[in-house]
Amino acid sequence: MSDRIRCTCRRCTIRGLMGPAIIITVGVLFLLDQMRGGYFSFNNTFPIILIVIGAIQLASALSSTEGHIYGSVPPAAPGATPPSQNSFPGQGQGR
Repeated sequence: MSDRIRCTCRRCTIRGLMGPAIIITVGVLFLLDQMRGGYFSFNNTFPIILIVIGAIQLASALSSTEGHIYGSVPPAAPGATPPSQNSFPGQGQGR
């Protein structure tokens, strides 16, 4: 498994629902389009996706950050060398 520390505060939990909520919304819209014969086509219903995104962002912004983990990088082991600041060769070098 990953050594990454996962935040379990309410704000991060709600933000984690963004992807599944969008996928479910798009699936329901396509299902309605197939069942109702074009009345619920994507051209008529795409604002619903924007409403779902906005609702999740609003709920996330209004939720508590109690217990939030800042800096989700685990501490380095003693004696380990820190990672280099620039992981791409040639980037950031002056000429």
